[in-house]
Amino acid sequence: MRGLIALVGAGEYLPVMDDIDRYLLSHSSANGATPRVVCLPTAAGQEGEKSWQRWNSMGEEHFRALGAEVSTLPIIDRASADDERYVEILEKADLIYFSGGKPQHLFETMQGSRAWTAAERAWERGAVYAGCSAGAMILGRQLPNIRTAGLSSVPGFGIVSASIIMPHFDQIPRWAPMMLSVVRGRMKTGEFSLGIDEDTALVGRPGEDWTVHGRQKVYVITKKEMKSYAAGESVVFPA
Repeated sequence: MRGLIALVGAGEYLPVMDDIDRYLLSHSSANGATPRVVCLPTAAGQEGEKSWQRWNSMGEEHFRALGAEVSTLPIIDRASADDERYVEILEKADLIYFSGGKPQHLFETMQGSRAWTAAERAWERGAVYAGCSAGAMILGRQLPNIRTAGLSSVPGFGIVSASIIMPHFDQIPRWAPMMLSVVRGRMKTGEFSLGIDEDTALVGRPGEDWTVHGRQKVYVITKKEMKSYAAGESVVFPA
C-alpha cells in the first residue's frame, strides 16, 4: 500500500473523529478535487441488514458533512465482494473506510475477492485505507479470537508488521481482563503487538513513520514491555 493507513480503535463516523478524518481526506489521493469516499460495512455483514445499513448511513452523513463525495456499498458477504458492479467505484476511491464488526468475517470475505483487489489498486495510487476496530485488526499478522481471550488466532493480511492489532484497548481490562497477558505470553522475542484506544487512530505507512491522532493513546507491546504514545507523537515499531 502506498496510501496512508489509519488504524482506528473505535468511534467511526462520530463527531469525535472529525479532525482525524479531515486529516485523512486532506492526505488522500484527491489532489485538490472533491475526495471520493467509499464506506464498507462488511465486518457487520452477519449482523443483519438493519445493522450494516446503519453503518452505511452514518458513514454517508459523516463524510458528506466533511465535504466528500460518498458511496456506501452493500458488500456484506463473499458474493457481494465479488460483484463486478463495485469494482470501478473502489478503484476510483480516494479513501476506503471499513467500519467495525467481526474481524474474521471481514477477512474471509475480502481475502482474494474482486473488491479487495480493486481496493488494492486504489491504495497503490495513493488512496487512504481507514479501518476501525475489525477494519484495523485484519491488517495485522494474526487475528485473535476474542471469545477465547486471544488463546487462538487465525492469519490476517500482514500488511502492518504487528503480530496482533487490538482496538478498544482502553476497554480490554473491563471485558477481557486476561487477553493482554495471554497475547503477550504467546508472543515470541522480536514480535510486537499494537493496542489502540477508542476515539484514537494510528496513521502512517509500512516502513515509514506512524503518528497518533485523537484523544487517547496507542501502545506498542512486546513480551517484556509496553510503551504508550499520545496524540502527536511518532510511534516507533521494534526493529
